[in-house]
Amino acid sequence: MSEMTRAPEKRKTIFSGIQPSGTLTLGNYIGALRNFARLQDDYDCIFCVVDEHAITVRQNPADLRRRCLELAAIYIASGIDPEKNLIYCQSHVSAHAELAWILNCFTYMGELSRMTQFKAKSAAHADNINAGLFTYPVLMAADILLYQTDLVPVGVDQKQHLELCRDIAIRFNGVYGDVFTVPEGYIPKVGAKIMSLQDPTRKMSKSDPEETFISLLDGPDTIRRKLKRAVTDSDASIRFDPENKPGVSNLLSIMSALGAGEISALETEFEGLGYGELKSRAADCVIAALEPLQAEFRRLIADKAYLQGVINASAEKAGYLANKTLRKVQKKVGFAAR
Repeated sequence: MSEMTRAPEKRKTIFSGIQPSGTLTLGNYIGALRNFARLQDDYDCIFCVVDEHAITVRQNPADLRRRCLELAAIYIASGIDPEKNLIYCQSHVSAHAELAWILNCFTYMGELSRMTQFKAKSAAHADNINAGLFTYPVLMAADILLYQTDLVPVGVDQKQHLELCRDIAIRFNGVYGDVFTVPEGYIPKVGAKIMSLQDPTRKMSKSDPEETFISLLDGPDTIRRKLKRAVTDSDASIRFDPENKPGVSNLLSIMSALGAGEISALETEFEGLGYGELKSRAADCVIAALEPLQAEFRRLIADKAYLQGVINASAEKAGYLANKTLRKVQKKVGFAAR
């Protein structure tokens, strides 16, 4: 086939899901959300509000409903175009739960019991160690495999789940033929790892106490207060040294990630200055970076009919794609024709 007549190469599919529980943080924005907008021109992107995953921990129903719409608004406010991508709620596409049941029957108890996140969450919620928490990785596998996903953006805490997803797909394909695309992890260009403001040896997490993280929707006064209280150290020099000066290094990383300059240039700029100046400048950077997102979020969340329309239209398209895979799987395992 000549260059003139060669068919265009099929774009790869990326799937990513975020739970509508807790509050998205500055770390989520720098590490994931702002990168998603950069993928949409080169990939077919599916962004799921994984509300079924969220209920493995007890949720207030009204809060969960509100957060689903808020997360859809944050996706769009961070630059994700709902005309180019799918933004929908997991619970609106029943194929997720249907495929998860089938995949449960191709997943071994021993595999699930080795999941470190299950152990950690069981320890944190000892009064609610439910079956959904145990089989959470199988639902995650269904989320991914339904869309013949090629690439899944994953952090360190989800790598083990993706490996299990790949094992399940390979196992199923080994029995029934080439049914699922076996997904790969998508590792974006190395960016800053944003740490907790109060314990800078740990990653910033929305499940930690509020003073340890900056929420995407925190106002300027709140951002300044949290950064003013950020842990530093007794050595007054401002230099990047994650091992010995994790708090100071974290603030430099945040500033650099938000466009304030290379870390080496920031070290030179702050030479001879104190931590108060560093924290004040870091607050200026964060406020300036989040202001456009927050303004767009406020505009979107005021138009709930529009947001509902986006997730409904996306769910219809997602359902069509998901059911193509689900019907193939149901036929392979021998379910009666419908």
